Amino acid sequence: MNAITATRTPAQAGEMTYLAAISDALREEMRRDPTVFCLGEDIGAFGGAFKVTDGFVQEFGAERCIDAPLAEGAIIGTAIGAAVAGLKPVCEMQFADFISCGFDQLVNVAAKLHYRQGIAVPIVVRLPSGGGFSGGPFHSQNPEAWFLQAPGLKVVAPATASDAKGLLISAIRDPNPVCYLEHKGLYRHVKGDVPSGEHLVPIGEARIAREGEELTVIAYGSSVRLALLAAEELDEQIEVVDLRTLCPLDREAVLASVRKTGKALVAHEATRSCGVGAELAALIADEAFEDLDAPVRRLTAPDVPIPFSPPLEHAVLPQLEDMKEAIRELLAY
Repeated sequence: MNAITATRTPAQAGEMTYLAAISDALREEMRRDPTVFCLGEDIGAFGGAFKVTDGFVQEFGAERCIDAPLAEGAIIGTAIGAAVAGLKPVCEMQFADFISCGFDQLVNVAAKLHYRQGIAVPIVVRLPSGGGFSGGPFHSQNPEAWFLQAPGLKVVAPATASDAKGLLISAIRDPNPVCYLEHKGLYRHVKGDVPSGEHLVPIGEARIAREGEELTVIAYGSSVRLALLAAEELDEQIEVVDLRTLCPLDREAVLASVRKTGKALVAHEATRSCGVGAELAALIADEAFEDLDAPVRRLTAPDVPIPFSPPLEHAVLPQLEDMKEAIRELLAY
């Protein structure tokens, strides 16, 4: 199924937080298209666990900002039925971890309906993911690798406020089910100029967040910010590729950057095994091996649950000093 052709419409920019940009995208699409609606736990009168939908009930009414019971399978199942009937639901999982309760509906129904019956399922599942706030093992996971194994799903992971808005609007307009990973640690810590009005970022296109000649850091979500900070502090020719979309993966952008620099560091907050980093390492080894001047390195979280204790969580999740050390070691190879 072909996605929309996403274009960026010039508009006046204003500074927003990552969280405000997500909220702005939802408002823009709900105002533009009456078939768009939201559903999830506590998103109505309470305005959502993180206040993304604050004020939506007053503007759009309870029938377009639906408070759902604690039943993720029912939320996604309802969204699938509504999408088949011609609506465009945006589901909030409150915490990405809870998607496991709706996994069957997402990967065995939504992802397969077009292949099996030629039916479009234009749903977006918002997944507030990631750690860094002492949420413990049940509220801090990065489950993106789960969905990369399910053909029929698209997976996006914005790292900037502008991309948070642009990718969400593109996801809502896409005829396919889209998992939208929004990192909780970026909500209020990342700000940037965000175009007002219609603003779309194409799904499936990475961006060069920083140009360099000596080493490529390939990252997404929270790790993009770490990579940029590390590159600035080290004052080296580090190129940072922000994937933005995990499925479909922008293979051409990754390979072009690695072939230019000859060294690749893959960084993400998710655990190491069988994840995005493993796929990227295999891709580079398979198609750019002769361009490498060093082995592909990875900076990830270890394969352990995220601790509740702040010092232990800090030790488990990749930090700025970890990023800098990984870059130094690869530069020196």
